[in-house]
Amino acid sequence: MSQSPVRARTLRVAASAVALGLVLAACSSTGTTGAEPSATASDAAPVDGGDLVFAIGNDPISINPSGIGSGNDTLYVTRQLVDSLLWQDPADGSLEPWLASAWESNADATAHTFTLRDDVTFSDGTPLTAESVKATFDDIVAAGAKSGAAPSFVGYAGTTVVDEHTVTVAFSAPNAAFPQATSTVALGVVAASTIAVPFDDRASGQGVVGTGPFVLDHYTKDTETVLTAREDYAWAPEARAGAGAPHLDSVTFQVAPEASVRTGSLTSGQVQVIGGVQPTDIAVLEQSGFPLVHRANPGITFGLTFNGASPLGSDPVVREAIGLAINPTEIRDTALVDGFAVATSVLASTTPGVADVSDHLTSDPDAAAEVLEDAGWAKGTDGIYAKDGVRLAPTLVWITNFSPNQTSVELIQSELKAVGIDVTLWSGAVPDFQAKLKAGEFDLVWGNLSRADGDVLRTQYSVAATNFYRIDDPTLEALLQEQLAAGDPAARDAVLAEAQERLVSEHWVLPVHELTTYLGLSPDVHEVQLGADSRLDQLTTTWLAD
Repeated sequence: MSQSPVRARTLRVAASAVALGLVLAACSSTGTTGAEPSATASDAAPVDGGDLVFAIGNDPISINPSGIGSGNDTLYVTRQLVDSLLWQDPADGSLEPWLASAWESNADATAHTFTLRDDVTFSDGTPLTAESVKATFDDIVAAGAKSGAAPSFVGYAGTTVVDEHTVTVAFSAPNAAFPQATSTVALGVVAASTIAVPFDDRASGQGVVGTGPFVLDHYTKDTETVLTAREDYAWAPEARAGAGAPHLDSVTFQVAPEASVRTGSLTSGQVQVIGGVQPTDIAVLEQSGFPLVHRANPGITFGLTFNGASPLGSDPVVREAIGLAINPTEIRDTALVDGFAVATSVLASTTPGVADVSDHLTSDPDAAAEVLEDAGWAKGTDGIYAKDGVRLAPTLVWITNFSPNQTSVELIQSELKAVGIDVTLWSGAVPDFQAKLKAGEFDLVWGNLSRADGDVLRTQYSVAATNFYRIDDPTLEALLQEQLAAGDPAARDAVLAEAQERLVSEHWVLPVHELTTYLGLSPDVHEVQLGADSRLDQLTTTWLAD
């Protein structure tokens, strides 16, 4: 296999173009907060021992690292159980060694070779080997759509065990995004004993064994997930300062769906960390002496995505009119605070490969009405547009995984109603929402997706990936595949820019606002950190003051 001209060094260069943006965006997005946005810091020496209680908004649904759960709250838990081949530094987006001490890609990014550490063990005592990596990746591919990691393996040709601690992952077509994908939780390596458990059965946590710093004690659905620390953990990423064996004895992730209840639990001392701090509580917590950890999320911004297979979602006139009718600034100002930026692209400003396509984002309700009427839509006696006997009444589906979502979608509903578009809002539990997406029973979806790589556009919108949105756009599809094949970082960013422009100019996606993750902490909690994807990193740096 030929040496890659990109390897780790150039992968760092690929991210360096956005390094300043990562720092500035995180700092400028803080609104009411100052200091370091992605961690709590202390000059005191860490204290060993203690049990951390962390309140999250949603039940994880699946404790299987490569399964499909409830989003961030699932990943907060599973990140503690598994390690990844590489670690992505949130400071600049660079890829650093973790389970893999070295890695390289061939010239066309169709093969990626990883050299593993030789001192790592799973929590069941078995050693990490190249066979462990092969079995994990083969298992993900075999699971197909059941695995959230499946889109990272499009064109997977197989994993070859070169020797006990060397593995090569091959693809039938270039996959320049794969090294970054290996840093995500979904590609975390699991033990042979886990692979032996049927994929669906692992959702309960049955048999889930990783190399991570914590092990699963028990998972009680809709109540709590309890993890206990491994005393022998000794292979945290060297580039992650202060990481090592956990200081904590245990972590309990407690489910508290109501954001106000989580805030009350923190201020009353019932829990020590809360996720999903609602924007209205940010200033209150800070003024009351409760530290905030915060970081602008990379990936796809919050906004609307159309179902390309529904009669309304497939109509470019309807898509354009809805895009003109909504006002992202009004939505942000009503539902959020200054710490959440109005979107200028499908990708958030902290995402490698982001391009400003705000020239295509215009709010003009009068123009929305004109577009519809020019296409033959006419208002009925109820003030709602109709054409050929069909009312312009799309269904918008959403979930409460972010507390301001309800305010946002209700304002969108109001803005569209003012133009003459009668939106029906649907919300439900995460499994019901996922069923709606799979069945295509929607016209619009409100949501976002965090990932620190522009390839998130392909995994979300390509017909060869999850294909929830059924977007029939060959030009877009070609761009999404072309960026995956681009080994040169600058060339890849240029293609990603075209893809962002295509998604917005064709109105497949209507970006509204960026997400900033806020965690609230008790004053006695130190060194809670967010990773490059703005999700909770491993709690190996975290400690509790006496």
